[in-house]
Amino acid sequence: MMQPDLRVNIAGLELKNPVLTASGTFGYGLEYAEVTRLSGIGAIVVKGLSLTPSAGNPEPRVVETASGLLNAVGLENIGIEAFLQYKLPLLSSFGTPVIANLYGKSEEEYRALALRIGDNPDIAALEINISCPNVKAGGMAFGTDPSAAARLTATIRSATAKPLIVKLSPNVTDIRIIARSVEEAGADALSLINTLTGMSIDAKTRRPRLANITGGLSGPAIKPVALRMVWEAASCVRIPIIGLGGIMSATDAVEFFLAGASAVAVGTANFINPDVTGNIVRGLEEYLIQNSIPSVNDLRGALLLP
Repeated sequence: MMQPDLRVNIAGLELKNPVLTASGTFGYGLEYAEVTRLSGIGAIVVKGLSLTPSAGNPEPRVVETASGLLNAVGLENIGIEAFLQYKLPLLSSFGTPVIANLYGKSEEEYRALALRIGDNPDIAALEINISCPNVKAGGMAFGTDPSAAARLTATIRSATAKPLIVKLSPNVTDIRIIARSVEEAGADALSLINTLTGMSIDAKTRRPRLANITGGLSGPAIKPVALRMVWEAASCVRIPIIGLGGIMSATDAVEFFLAGASAVAVGTANFINPDVTGNIVRGLEEYLIQNSIPSVNDLRGALLLP
């Protein structure tokens, strides 16, 4: 069999393979340059960027849980200006598409971020974070209300011509309602899921282990929820879906494709193995060869129902 085709198209963005990094788990990409081959990743999604630098939440803000990680980092970042000036020029030299994850506390802030990026050729697409569960303002205030999510999406859509990916929260009753609302408002693609809201308590001290009390749960523990929500969203929208949530291996990635995802993003696994994205790309290629499947796109939505 010929080498399988790993290329995918996400909202007009041609990627060499369908394996991306999940925002918030890969820094600005440069931190991983010495431990993995950045040029081999489908796209690098950088950590959330705000209009001005943010220190995030007080410590402690990360705690390990059973088969997962609970974080309340609070979107600490250097701000859009410093990123564009100091990080992006270096990151773009690796030849891998860069997707900017944007976070604001109001519609005006999101719009200003999109306008600031403008037609910058080194930014391939925008991922809009409307779903972070561990910040005091914004975040889930948009991501759990269909009308607010649609209004915000339309506002950002009017400010940019770049591919617009909206990152959805799992902390909703029906993911399909949110998915349809942002698609109708102009989203070019969806990424889901973001972390699930959770908490951890120290029985000895009787105190929460996170200074923020609650945080976002990620890792293998949330994969069944993520798969279900990707499958549900894929059943009701026509735009591409980037699936994420507990992906640790190529087999995990295949499951997301079968559920309807066009690409996957790897998050918490980067903390365990910084070269996990490379391993997943190689594992996908082996899977396609072993099963005589010519293209990774042939897996999308190919779930066999009982």
